[in-house]
Amino acid sequence: MRVLGLISGTSVDGIDVAAADLHATGEELVLVPLGHLELDYPEELRAGLLAALPPGECSAEQLTRLDTGVGKAFATAALEGIDRLTEGRADLVASLGQTIFHWVENGTVEGTLQLGQPAWIAERTGLPVLADLRVRDVAAGGHGAPLASTLDALWLRSLVDAGRKPAAALNIGGIANLTVVTPEGDPLAYDTGPGNALIDAAAVQVSGGGQRSDLDGALAASGSVRPDLLERLLDDPYYAAPPPKSTGKERFHAGYFRAAAEGLPPIADADLLATLTELTAVTIARECARHGVHTVLASGGGVANPALLRALAAHLPPGALATSEELGLPATAKEAYLTAVLGWLTWHGLPANVPSATGAAGPRLLGSITPGSGPLSLPPPRREAITRLRVAAASQQPVGDINART
Repeated sequence: MRVLGLISGTSVDGIDVAAADLHATGEELVLVPLGHLELDYPEELRAGLLAALPPGECSAEQLTRLDTGVGKAFATAALEGIDRLTEGRADLVASLGQTIFHWVENGTVEGTLQLGQPAWIAERTGLPVLADLRVRDVAAGGHGAPLASTLDALWLRSLVDAGRKPAAALNIGGIANLTVVTPEGDPLAYDTGPGNALIDAAAVQVSGGGQRSDLDGALAASGSVRPDLLERLLDDPYYAAPPPKSTGKERFHAGYFRAAAEGLPPIADADLLATLTELTAVTIARECARHGVHTVLASGGGVANPALLRALAAHLPPGALATSEELGLPATAKEAYLTAVLGWLTWHGLPANVPSATGAAGPRLLGSITPGSGPLSLPPPRREAITRLRVAAASQQPVGDINART
């Protein structure tokens, strides 16, 4: 089955598109990557999304306009993905949309909202669209995140079984999330805290809007960590809260680090970036140490920041840090491939959440299906569970050596 996965992360950088051929052999799901794209949002739409994120305000009119705008942008991205990645043939589009708000109170997720009305995608492509993938997990008492745990738990299983040591998949988007797989016990996954969110917000602030991010980590590399500010930032009770837990930009935004800096001596721009970069690295590394992780496979936009990777490697055991590329999944497209996997699982009647990671009451089928131009015809539900995932080249041979890092 050929599935197109679409997502825009919490950094609101643009739309990630990945195409994959997926098929099951017994309990193993084989993923053949066909390629990926990253497409920019129209600038007016991106500005509107950023303005609507907390602590900004958003009216019902603005929310409707944004939902429609994201839906149309995702439809255009899907068409381009089908044309450029699948030779014009796909069976299903799965969309994680654009998270605009993640409602957390006292450690409990009360709701979550992803924009990008799937009807626009179905209308433009003629394909069935699976969307609203987080809400069912939330309704079942879960956090609806990180759904990356679904792919990670399947993908890392062979690596962990071979080495008999815990391994983790780390995604550094606006928020950083970690999936830990151990030789015994259920997978564990949760948001560790800010990934790029505070770094990006600070880069926008110090550049007067001229930069969206700390390009190549240059600003952080030219500064020094301010221990007084770092200590205040690390004092946030979120880090001490037990998993499962999730967070977002409604907590970690520019006003957050401004409040933390109040009353401190003036902080140079480069020192601010260095400190926020260190915050991300320290909070991730502490969680890896908590679980005795020996291998950390990183993905997401944060891997393009050398200063962040250097800081993270300095806090992890020597040789522990690698990127998802080493096992065949492009670091900047892994979450788009995740979306394709979630779509395949739901389409085949299989639960697509990991309750031990999200905190849901149990396994759940995820998402809502919007039919395409033809009749909706789902296959009979699979009776056999999927327990592991293999990434393969077009020849169906495994990509990378999963035993190389054991």
